[in-house]
Amino acid sequence: MSSMLIALLVPIILATLVFTFVLLKAAIEGRAWPSPETLGLGAVVCFFDTLGIGSFAPSTAWLKFRKLTPDRLIPPTILVGLTTAAVIESIIFLLKLGVKVDPVLLVGCVIGLLMGGLLGVRLVVRTRVWIVQLVVAFGLFLAALMYALTNLHLMPGGGTAETLPVSMMAIAIIANFMFGILFNYGVGNYAPTLAMFSLMGMDPRLCFPIMAAGAGLAGAAASIGHIKIGEIDFRLATGITLGGIPLVFVAAFIVKSMSVEMLRWLVFVVVLYAGAVMLRAALQGRKGEQEPLVPEALAG
Repeated sequence: MSSMLIALLVPIILATLVFTFVLLKAAIEGRAWPSPETLGLGAVVCFFDTLGIGSFAPSTAWLKFRKLTPDRLIPPTILVGLTTAAVIESIIFLLKLGVKVDPVLLVGCVIGLLMGGLLGVRLVVRTRVWIVQLVVAFGLFLAALMYALTNLHLMPGGGTAETLPVSMMAIAIIANFMFGILFNYGVGNYAPTLAMFSLMGMDPRLCFPIMAAGAGLAGAAASIGHIKIGEIDFRLATGITLGGIPLVFVAAFIVKSMSVEMLRWLVFVVVLYAGAVMLRAALQGRKGEQEPLVPEALAG
């Protein structure tokens, strides 16, 4: 095991252990017992996330369709609920793939994502509901686009570079900072990061350590912040966490791979529709804010 891989894994594992302890403690104190539905949701999305489908967008779509929690709470709830399983998944694949990317680029992007994630915690709780809905709709449309491009084999092919020029490296770090902020709005960092580095000419296979390490640290740190603030649905978050962890191991070590193209098209349709519903809710909320209040005397 390389020293760089060890240097990545140690803080990720420590941060995740602290986060998981904080979540379970808050859930026990609040008696936030998960339901069979939330356990099943965590199991399904984390299983297929490990096989390459993704988990943020399908989870958001399900919570929106089932109206299990207010729209404002959906992004932080799924971030908290999916973090532990996502980090375990990342550790498994980091051990399998190793780290072969430029350490300066790796550290810079990870820190950028982490700082953006921490800033986003405060931003999302202060953001108006319709703006949260608008950002979530954008994230769902982006996810649907990535599903379609992947199935049509139109994703950027990338190059062979293991690092980037200084100017491009700075852009990548700033972009990861922005991805970290969006993390708190339920927009996953994997798809946009992979597309960005591929367009910059990097070997897509080398990008995984950047995405995984950044998501692990940013997800754990931001999730602890959301738990302390309390603006999440603990029942849902706990259920997704407990339901998802075992299925990551099943997908990674037992199933390993399966044909998911048809499933990806199905998720594309569901996520696209959920994005449209969320966008409609955002536009209605914004319109409602702009409408003048009618005095009771005149209303009568």
